[in-house]
Amino acid sequence: MEESKLPEWFDGEVYEKGDKVRNPFSGEEYKLTGEELSMYDFIMGTQMIVQMGMTTPKMVADLHKSLEWFRINNKEAYMVLLD
Repeated sequence: MEESKLPEWFDGEVYEKGDKVRNPFSGEEYKLTGEELSMYDFIMGTQMIVQMGMTTPKMVADLHKSLEWFRINNKEAYMVLLD
């Protein structure tokens, strides 16, 4: 799969290299590109902050946009890791 550019609104850390990620519930793994891993970590970190109740409307909007970006750019990985 060709790497997709991260959107302009993305302000998380950008990784040059990808890595395998494991779904903590199913145990399934998926290899992500550097950009996908950057977005995945952003999603997971934002979800943690939202669950702690320390959120802003912008943070919630960015979480929704990041999930949509991931679903569009790598639907298979989205289904394994985030759905």
